[in-house]
Amino acid sequence: MGASAIPTADPGLLDWLARHDVEYEVHPHAQAFTALSVAKAEGVDPHTVAKVVAVTTPDGHWALIFLETTDRLDLRKAARTLDADSVRLLTEAELATLAPTCEIGAMPAVGPLFGVDMVADHAIRDESDISFNAGTHRCSVRAERAGWERATGVTYADLAADRGDHPAWERS
Repeated sequence: MGASAIPTADPGLLDWLARHDVEYEVHPHAQAFTALSVAKAEGVDPHTVAKVVAVTTPDGHWALIFLETTDRLDLRKAARTLDADSVRLLTEAELATLAPTCEIGAMPAVGPLFGVDMVADHAIRDESDISFNAGTHRCSVRAERAGWERATGVTYADLAADRGDHPAWERS
């Protein structure tokens, strides 16, 4: 990419969002490899930027899990939610197979785009708008949560590691 080139979102993602009537904005930003650094690059509250974690079960069922930036995935909770004995994170090779047009680690939170189920932590429901990677480390999408929720068919569960004696989504 040349110095004057403007980073762009994955065209398949933007087409999918438009076809499913999800209101969104594209936000180019400095290269960012974590959801927290995306929030800083965009100058927004980290609680409104979420990260995608791709997992698989022993029987080969792949799923995308969507968490608040500051949360960590509890693999036992994810396994329980996916009705599996265990789950593991996808390898880089598996991620490249799942989302060949996306940079590794920049997968957008749109499971149906990749033919996989989507599960989000309860904390995601707290925000009216959400941001997530747009297939590249230099661009994100800010979408209206209700439209994204409707279009993706996401289900919600307790997925984040607990904070003290309460679930992470239960803010104290």
